[in-house]
Amino acid sequence: MSINTFPYSLYLVISEADCMGKNFLKVAEQAILGGVDMIQLREKNDSTEVFLQKALQLIEITDKYGVPLIINDNITVTEKVNSAGIHVGNSDATPQDLRQRPLINNKIIGYSIEHLAQLDNEQTAAADYLGISPVFKTKTKTDTVIEWGLEGITQIRQITKKPLVAIGNIHLENARTVISAGADCLAVVSAICSVADPQKAAYELKNEIVK
Repeated sequence: MSINTFPYSLYLVISEADCMGKNFLKVAEQAILGGVDMIQLREKNDSTEVFLQKALQLIEITDKYGVPLIINDNITVTEKVNSAGIHVGNSDATPQDLRQRPLINNKIIGYSIEHLAQLDNEQTAAADYLGISPVFKTKTKTDTVIEWGLEGITQIRQITKKPLVAIGNIHLENARTVISAGADCLAVVSAICSVADPQKAAYELKNEIVK
């Protein structure tokens, strides 16, 4: 997948906990109505059984609106719900390994970039898009090793033609600058999940980055 074939610009990463007591399915639907065009379900602390049940509920909504559902780091859930794709990091199954699985090899595979050296390996070559994580430090993702900043995005953009999905403390005030630095798509969590009006938040973000 190249920049020209990656049509997504606003990517919601959602979990039930991130929705702060709100129904995560309603938050997801409101976000889609506001302009989110890709959703990742990330339930790091759930059993596979619970994760699967949530994914089966969520995919009914994403399919209804034609929005790709990406599963975070769970091969079983990805295969059983037949999601559009899977996102993995450095401690997860590798993109190359996933390309060998018949039920996943044709799906969208996202890969988190935490070191520049990763841009020159087989895993990046096998991935459809790269998650630049985190752009700015965030409370929702504490297991990372670098804060890329705007300069990091620009540097990565000069090295690869893969679509870049930027994540990490991205909100309305900095969204435009992250796109200008070289990101193709913004992934957000709290900027949509934790606010009172997810649809409005998504709408404002989308309008900020598609100007």
